[in-house]
Amino acid sequence: MKRILFLILIMAMLLTACSENNTNSNEKEKLEDISIMLDWYPNAVHTAIYTAKEKGYFADAGLNVNIEMPADTNDPLKLAATGKVDLAISYQTQLLVSRAEGIPVVSVAALVRHSLDAIMFKKDSGIQSPKDLEGKNIGYPSASVNEAVVSTIVKKVGGDMNKVKMTDVGWDLMSSLATDNVDALTGAYINHELVLLNKEGYDMDILKLTDFGVPDNYELVIVTGEKTLKKKKAAFEKFWQAVTKAQEDVKKDPAAGLKVLLDHENDSFPLDKEVETESLQVLLPLMEEANVPFGYQEEDTWNEVAIWLYESKVIKEKLNAKEAFVNIVSKE
Repeated sequence: MKRILFLILIMAMLLTACSENNTNSNEKEKLEDISIMLDWYPNAVHTAIYTAKEKGYFADAGLNVNIEMPADTNDPLKLAATGKVDLAISYQTQLLVSRAEGIPVVSVAALVRHSLDAIMFKKDSGIQSPKDLEGKNIGYPSASVNEAVVSTIVKKVGGDMNKVKMTDVGWDLMSSLATDNVDALTGAYINHELVLLNKEGYDMDILKLTDFGVPDNYELVIVTGEKTLKKKKAAFEKFWQAVTKAQEDVKKDPAAGLKVLLDHENDSFPLDKEVETESLQVLLPLMEEANVPFGYQEEDTWNEVAIWLYESKVIKEKLNAKEAFVNIVSKE
């Protein structure tokens, strides 16, 4: 009799376990799959995305979010345009240049709403204003927008761009400045290269681009393809609600957010906790604005950047900036 009761108990436990597994499996099957490709390897700017995944905010919103990394920095926007990824992190200027080339991409949210770029140089370089860039060698990563940046700020103060040397250093930004192969950098970020160079003992300074005629821009935006947007706009809205909730958590406890990020670092690009901590401190104030919902995009900002790109001859025709973005978060 005891043996029979024991067997009945075992069978009941197995049936319960099977039922729970089936329930969990069914719940997972109900989640809508979404993929997002980062602009680069995981770093401080992605903290809220990893926090939303780790804390189950995506799952609570009915989403199964797959976070991917690019093999090349040009991949995210291209793959979003073709629908090979649902979302990608890219740059406002790059999106506008791509649209001018007929690539059907659109921004749905601003991840970093202010510029991270600056003219970066050692304090002993003698540079105090854009006029001092005359006779200097400026290193930049391969992108025509970087040449437009330098041209804009030099002309703003009455300087002669013909006296400025521009050298494409690819992504060897820090080493080219550290070894004095160039006198200054553009296309380097105040939350990354500046932090690292200071940490390595270089006494650094910067010129803010917005002080000299370059419009402030949404440095990083969440992009998708036009066709994908039509299919998945509702899912993208849920995605951003989860990221917004996670961003609030990160603001309240940056250390906890960074711990989540560090747990997901890429083996090929190990993170320095001290560097990412300082990077996040730089980023957080630039990721939002008072009385504006996190991620909300203003038409004026898109217009100003589009006009500047056209006047700087980075793009050959005027763009309708309204077509370049759609807000998945309401301002009300």
